[in-house]
Amino acid sequence: MPSHAHAHAHPHRWRLLALLCLAQFMLIADVTVVNVALPVISTDLALSDTGPTWVVTAYALFFGALLLVGGRLADRFGALRMFLAGLTLFTAASMASGLAETGGTLIAARSAQGIAAALLSPAAMALVLALFEGPARHRALGVWAGIGGAGAAVGVLLGGILADGPGWRWIFYVNLPAGALALIAVPLLLGRASRAPGARSPVRPAGALLLTATSGCLVYGLAEGSWPWLAGAAAAGLLSAVAESRNPHPLLPTTLPGRALLGGSAVMLGAAGLLVTGFYLSSLHIQQTLGRSALVTGLAFLPVAVAVTAGAHLGGRAVVRFGWRPVGVTAFALSAAGAALAPTGGLWTGLVPGFTLLALGLGGAFVCATTAALSEVPPEHSGLASGLVGTSHELGAALGVAALASNGFDTLPLPALALALTAAALLPKGRPHPTAARAMAH
Repeated sequence: MPSHAHAHAHPHRWRLLALLCLAQFMLIADVTVVNVALPVISTDLALSDTGPTWVVTAYALFFGALLLVGGRLADRFGALRMFLAGLTLFTAASMASGLAETGGTLIAARSAQGIAAALLSPAAMALVLALFEGPARHRALGVWAGIGGAGAAVGVLLGGILADGPGWRWIFYVNLPAGALALIAVPLLLGRASRAPGARSPVRPAGALLLTATSGCLVYGLAEGSWPWLAGAAAAGLLSAVAESRNPHPLLPTTLPGRALLGGSAVMLGAAGLLVTGFYLSSLHIQQTLGRSALVTGLAFLPVAVAVTAGAHLGGRAVVRFGWRPVGVTAFALSAAGAALAPTGGLWTGLVPGFTLLALGLGGAFVCATTAALSEVPPEHSGLASGLVGTSHELGAALGVAALASNGFDTLPLPALALALTAAALLPKGRPHPTAARAMAH
């Protein structure tokens, strides 16, 4: 690409990418960071039998269900404004989570974290898309996609270290300095150019409420095995579809390119569901069944953190050479093989190598899903589109834990195999542009 294409590139764009990725890392890590600490949290706060599940899913549920609204708000009021608003609320809710004295208080604070994350995440990605163009944008998106997988893996490792050290409350307190740094540094580095709001299209609450009700009923129905709640999810989903069809400003405008965006989002939902459910099941199995400490549990996931990051890097290189469909199929096939291996031996002979292989495949799937989903999105809808991708990630996490947590690791190979068989149909043909490909591969 000619050099003049980057004549007006922001001088601090790579520093800003690091800060935006730090914020996104916190959001993704908080999906899994509580997993290792769940046994001690359950004891300290006297959680009910289903309490641990809701400590995980309350955050992911509100995060996922409101991300489309967060994306629309970023497009409506400006990405920087919504980034700062979401980060402020997330930091405050992290403090409240650490100070919680009852299970109900913790779940409420985790819900507030999820709402804040839904405001923050699409605004952060919209800023990334505004800062980068051409090959540099694809490279930045590759880094962003890698953060999605690495955040979940490192969250479990960090949770083990903190829970076995200063205590489980520090898994929330650690967000405070990171949040303060991003709150101060991002607006200073961006300057005045990025403070203008976007398009002034109205945001209607009905769609957001119905989407949240659909997601909430579905997650609760799966977690509790309740058919009435699942029926309620279907009814709320139908009402949401009717309301959106009559809305002159729907959450998902008809002008959005649908094939690549929806297919990539579906792949993201499946990949996130597999990874987060794997962390949840493995964390409880290692501590409650094998009797290992929280620290050992966290360290056992160190190879997984490395694998998901390596998978994202390899996937970023492979997708520009072979295309989205071959990479997606291969990624989920590796994940299915890893999920089948994990239950066959002990901690170090079965679970860790199997989960590492699963994570390696899913790292590639995250990059494949993100780059495919955003490949055709126009700038004016970047916040909304990133919100849909994030919605898929968080709802995948919530739905995966709710649907599979009670069945054990033996159930994971089947959905992984199903995704391997359907990835070619879900993902678009082709690959990123060759010039973008070279940037993303390095």
